[in-house]
Amino acid sequence: MEPRVIFESVWKKFRRGERHDSLRDLIPALLKRGIRRPRAEELAAEEFWALQDINFEVRPGQALAIIGPNGAGKSTALKLLTKILRPTRGRAEVRGRVGALIEVAAGFHPDLTGRENVYLQGAIMHMKRAEIASKFDEIVEFAGLASFIDTPVKRYSSGMNARLGFSIAAHLDPDVLLIDEVLAVGDMGFQQRCVERMHRFKRDGVAIVFVSHNLQAVADLCERSVYLQSTVRAAGPSLEVIGRYVQAADGQTTAAARGAVEISSAELLDNHGRQVSTVEPGDALTLRVTYKTSAPASDLLFGFLAYRSTDRLLVYDANFSSGELAIPRLAGNERVVVDFHFRAHLTRGQYHLGCHVFDTTTQEYLDRACPVGVFTVSESRTFAGIADLQVACATRPLSLV
Repeated sequence: MEPRVIFESVWKKFRRGERHDSLRDLIPALLKRGIRRPRAEELAAEEFWALQDINFEVRPGQALAIIGPNGAGKSTALKLLTKILRPTRGRAEVRGRVGALIEVAAGFHPDLTGRENVYLQGAIMHMKRAEIASKFDEIVEFAGLASFIDTPVKRYSSGMNARLGFSIAAHLDPDVLLIDEVLAVGDMGFQQRCVERMHRFKRDGVAIVFVSHNLQAVADLCERSVYLQSTVRAAGPSLEVIGRYVQAADGQTTAAARGAVEISSAELLDNHGRQVSTVEPGDALTLRVTYKTSAPASDLLFGFLAYRSTDRLLVYDANFSSGELAIPRLAGNERVVVDFHFRAHLTRGQYHLGCHVFDTTTQEYLDRACPVGVFTVSESRTFAGIADLQVACATRPLSLV
């Protein structure tokens, strides 16, 4: 099948806030720009590349996630696909009818009612009035705005705007659906309905591009992801890309100011002492952490933390005192290796580990590091949740009930 979304060698540059407070300043600036117009591949003063050589495509029935930190260029990519912006170089193309929600209330006229904006958006998508009218009641019901549909949208909250915007985009039979982080402003029930609708779109052959910081939703909906930070940092299966993103993001949180004890290295091992990245539920694992001292230290706590990577939910947090570990007072220039043994009684998904060392005397962290281990729990039969409770199910003969 031919791709419906094409992003081919796309570059986009912007100029940092250039302001002219008077005509006297504006005219020389325009003349200067006209005398020497920089080529597309060049950066003039105050210009920067928001996107650099980005490539991806999405075929019917596929969902691609674009993840990355704020300012990485994610929303810029969607605006290029919707033709709000033009690329400096390269090709950004969408084939077919597009349903897009890239900003809260984007495309809404604030003085028009919700009803009037539904018809306006349908017209923008080249739909006939009769076609919009046939879907109107379903749009309003999905958005849950029946009581406010004849209210001007300028009086809507951000959540109401998002609900109406997504409902319009989702019910006008798009071939391509472009969704930005704006879904985060909706309530939990609405978000769940949105995710269910996007799964249905995939089954019906709609191509989806999904920008979100909700990594759990990304892992659930999208087979492939792109980790963007002006350039493509990683691309491929979602769990692998999420792992790269978590390592980069959490790696920046490692404590910069270190005390008498530092975390010098860590490795995640299976029960044979081999480094591991994919495990089964219940597998025995060891996080081996090496600490080094630069000054005498005692009365320490050694912390072990586990997080679900897709939403950074804290799964487990434990601390072990130097007394419990039979670690005597440490002198300077020593090394201590601590093995944290645990079992991965976890459901499917991506997880990462952190550790710290805490001085109970001064009540200060001497060092913290995260992630020190990243692993994926795979299951042949999967269930939702976090903990693997090993639930067994059996039936009883009716005569015993």
